Amino acid sequence: MLAKRIIPCLDVKDGRTVKGVNFVDLRDAGDPVELAWQYSRQGADELVFLDIAATQENRKTTLDLVKAVAQQINIPFTIGGGINAVKDAELLLNAGADKVSINSAAVRNPELIDELAKAFGKQFVVVAVDTRASDGQNFVYLSGGNIKTTIETENWVLEAQERGAGEILLTSMDYDGTKAGFDNVLLKKINDSLQIPLIASGGAGKQQDFVDVFQQANVDAALAASVFHYGEILIPELKETLQREGIAIRS
Repeated sequence: MLAKRIIPCLDVKDGRTVKGVNFVDLRDAGDPVELAWQYSRQGADELVFLDIAATQENRKTTLDLVKAVAQQINIPFTIGGGINAVKDAELLLNAGADKVSINSAAVRNPELIDELAKAFGKQFVVVAVDTRASDGQNFVYLSGGNIKTTIETENWVLEAQERGAGEILLTSMDYDGTKAGFDNVLLKKINDSLQIPLIASGGAGKQQDFVDVFQQANVDAALAASVFHYGEILIPELKETLQREGIAIRS
């Protein structure tokens, strides 16, 4: 059985880590370089670093910040934000990233997934998907959750997989920042249709939420932000809880 992964997410805007509720009302959560160092020492399995304003502001992820974060950690590091071409990803990988995450750009130009997978290998490509329910269906949203599409979420993740995504990072916007637990019903439905790893995002509020998402949706990894940033959940304690519940995790 493959070990489940615990992944803190650093949403960065203007050089600071931020966190909101349902993608709005952002508040400061600390210095991303310091947080990255802390999480690496605490036993996080990976980190995800998202420059959440890069796409909206039509610019690239800040390379200096990427390099600074990468120098502080010894765990896999995924970087996303403003990646629109192979050369953008190459710069980030050269700056210290282990994987790149693409979201809006992949929806607007699906062939970008193919190009990245061909250039670097599937294991380097994470396709992030922001989803929200509407009239009993789930649809993909773009630009930090600001633009609704007519693309059904399940159809899109299957296309991303077919084109060469190595992982799917699925964020339920309805649950994001609520601390009410992950969207386990949707996550299970999506996970059952995939043959590549699924990372759950959106809704973590307590340790039991991680237990539930692994047991009920059988996802490969669970990602959270504010509960880690503000010390509400400590990663070593979370891993002890998961082990007691019989969930395979990395020590």
